[in-house]
Amino acid sequence: MFCSNCGASIEPGNKYCTECGAPVNNTENTASYSFFDVLQTEETGQDSTYDQNNYNNNQQSYYNDYNTSGIMPRNIVMCIVLSLVTCGIYNIYWMIKLNDEINILDGSTDDLSGVVVFLLTLITCGIYGIYWFFKMGTKIDNIKSGLDITPSSVSSSVLYLILALVGLGIVDYCLMQETINKAVS
Repeated sequence: MFCSNCGASIEPGNKYCTECGAPVNNTENTASYSFFDVLQTEETGQDSTYDQNNYNNNQQSYYNDYNTSGIMPRNIVMCIVLSLVTCGIYNIYWMIKLNDEINILDGSTDDLSGVVVFLLTLITCGIYGIYWFFKMGTKIDNIKSGLDITPSSVSSSVLYLILALVGLGIVDYCLMQETINKAVS
């Protein structure tokens, strides 16, 4: 089966797409079709209409309920090693995934995607990236409060901003990943 939103392959039994978080079709909500699903529908004569309102409601409840389906914890040490071995190329992927996963956990699905954040950071020679660290700190504090994690005396926004200004953005990535790992475990 394939996701109708992003086209990714979906394992049988998954309720949400592991790539974009869109709900997978159930008995009433047929959000995606494979070739075999269409053939089966034609053979059985079942109604195969797609209800857009039902899809939107399911997607909104997915984000509101902090359903972390599709967000997998990452080994922070392995991420650092991959960043060093690939001369920072893995950092690009890591930044994109951090942004998208934090947006899902925070419920701010209308914010910029990770790819757009990376492009803005590239175009502005890193200036947008510094602002992004500050903004992610606010979202991380929201996630921590939702998880009943006692916040530190310094807000994450200020800490991330200071670390980014002194060139320790990878430490920010590690701190963000640690919070994501706690949220999905």
